Amino acid sequence: MGEEKSVLELSFQMGEILLRNGAEISRVQETMERVAQAYQVEKFNVYVLTNAIFAVGMQQRKERSVELRHVLSTTTHMGRICAVNQLSREIAQGKLSVEEALERLKIIRKIPYSSLPLATFACGIGSACFSYLFGGDGFDALTAFFCGLVLEPYLYWVDKHGMSKFLTNLSASALVTLCGGLLLLAGVGHNMDMIIIGSIIRLVPGVALTTSIRDFFHSDYLSGAIRMLDALLVGGCIAMGVGVVVKLLSLLTGGALL
Repeated sequence: MGEEKSVLELSFQMGEILLRNGAEISRVQETMERVAQAYQVEKFNVYVLTNAIFAVGMQQRKERSVELRHVLSTTTHMGRICAVNQLSREIAQGKLSVEEALERLKIIRKIPYSSLPLATFACGIGSACFSYLFGGDGFDALTAFFCGLVLEPYLYWVDKHGMSKFLTNLSASALVTLCGGLLLLAGVGHNMDMIIIGSIIRLVPGVALTTSIRDFFHSDYLSGAIRMLDALLVGGCIAMGVGVVVKLLSLLTGGALL
């Protein structure tokens, strides 16, 4: 029973890391089932939602382990997802014991995000590129670059203070719109819409939207609907933040931004 508990705990930890870091539901379920099968847990059944994992494992046809775990929040970290996928392949090939796999998971949990300076620069470059890609000129891209340099440290700050996702997106979109508007009034950029498009691209819930569609394709309709709703709500918060600031700046400047 103790060995099965360890296998179930390993399976749960792998599923939790995948779910917390943005993996689709089918990947989480498949990974957990693959681990249980590799360590010969009988009649292993798992049910995964966007914020919870429920699993039942049976060994020797009489001893049963039942686990339910709530996954509080999710983010996106492809490095951790790739590391867990590689770990599951090695487990399936019989290369690792349960104890060795648990030790590997401790290392995977500690895989860091990009440093703040690198993430800030990448956010600025991404904002500039998308601004130019959607039809802005070089000055619009430059303005979006500066907005991106402001956005990433702000997101880092609010994450440290535990601000809700929706308030974060609302305030962040308002902040970059304000920065873009002020720089436009200072004569740096030319097209407010192109500046905004580039500046808010960091906030667009692309992973959530893509994952929800993949969940639908795998018949995980409940999880797909939840993630789709989450993406739509985030998009609504972004639109609200942009719209309020644009309206206020237009009123204060007599429509100079339009």
